[in-house]
Amino acid sequence: MATSTRCSRRPPRGAPSAPLLSLVLVGIFLLGCSVPHALCYVRPPARANIAVSLAVTDINAPQQVHISMVGADKMRVSWITVASVSSTVYYGTSPGVYTSSASGSSSSYSFLTYTSGRINNVVIGPLLPSTIYYYRCSNATKEFSLKTPPGQLPIKFAVVGDLGQTGWTKTTLDHVAVSGYDVLLLPGDLSYADNVQSLWDSFGLLVEPLASQRPWMVTEGNHEIEKVSTIESFRAYNARWRMPYELSGSSSNLYYSFDAAGGAVHVIMLGSYTDFAVGTAQYNWLIGDLAKINRQTTPWVVALIHAPWYNTNYAHQNEGEPMRLAMEGLLYKARVDVVFAGHVHAYERFDRVNLKKQDKCGPVHITVGDGGNREGLASAYISPKPAISLFREASFGHGQFNVVNMTHARWTWHRNSNDISVVGDGVWLTSLFSTPGCF
Repeated sequence: MATSTRCSRRPPRGAPSAPLLSLVLVGIFLLGCSVPHALCYVRPPARANIAVSLAVTDINAPQQVHISMVGADKMRVSWITVASVSSTVYYGTSPGVYTSSASGSSSSYSFLTYTSGRINNVVIGPLLPSTIYYYRCSNATKEFSLKTPPGQLPIKFAVVGDLGQTGWTKTTLDHVAVSGYDVLLLPGDLSYADNVQSLWDSFGLLVEPLASQRPWMVTEGNHEIEKVSTIESFRAYNARWRMPYELSGSSSNLYYSFDAAGGAVHVIMLGSYTDFAVGTAQYNWLIGDLAKINRQTTPWVVALIHAPWYNTNYAHQNEGEPMRLAMEGLLYKARVDVVFAGHVHAYERFDRVNLKKQDKCGPVHITVGDGGNREGLASAYISPKPAISLFREASFGHGQFNVVNMTHARWTWHRNSNDISVVGDGVWLTSLFSTPGCF
């Protein structure tokens, strides 16, 4: 059952003054907010962009460090340097004591008049599960640390989309940092660079404190396309955020899958902005990927997309419909448990659905495009609220998907309420593999 939440009586900074409050509340009601506390929660105002810069005193120093999972026991360490350095990572389980090392490669890319620094990628491992490793990139003196995900259940995922780099982004990241998550899942729209390549550098610096400590697994959104003249799409995204697509048999960094918790959870990262129609490479790959899953050992299957297939917000209505028509049947037949999406700058949780109707064997669709981007919240909802939409709210925040065991998982959505993380929605989910009549 959904968690009931008392609404905060203290409005966030920048809330409307008392004479305007009644008009704001009426407007919220007319826009379709339907949760019990909606009439006493005031939407937070926008916050300014953050431009993170680094005074480079050492051209060999690593910056924008982030890590991602590569198979069951390895991690990719990615970082950027001004100068060309040895792409080597030294690591061990004690601070300052490095018992192992691994080497990789580096590259750079150009975008109009911009040329990136050297983007280094090194895969380290094998690594032990649930273990803290200390590491150093190349010959730099700064030491980083990471914690590997658990090799079995339980496992906690942080789920947040459409991050950007505003004051609200910083608040969201602060809340994620103390959540105790093992792996972060991001369904697209990372930096909102939108062709201004220096903003990719700023974003990398902003997220480094988190992304250097826990694996971030991402897929692309529309703001990653960055198509200009003859420049191919996704140039910066593919160069900076390389995912382990080859291991899942994918031929593109724009869609892939990976296992977590010793294979108990299978995560499918789909590409909303590359070909997905019947017969395309992504469609055929998805068929093959789903066919490999053994639900006896992998009871939980989760998919991520950017443009939601189910959406009762006026923003981006029906933009995910072509992909839904092409792929929903595949996910339904495979009994995918949850589909996370971004794109719409608000939060919404649906019932288990298929073909736009409630279906006990369909996935739960959840939109979490509320990370804190500069474009602001999407607060206009279709009214009356369709019955399949169980909770919707236009607030910044993030989600936590805690897979407790083979049969049950806890989902909670955490609203950024005046810089305090408040649980606004929560539900216990039962895996479809253990749901009578679905297998």
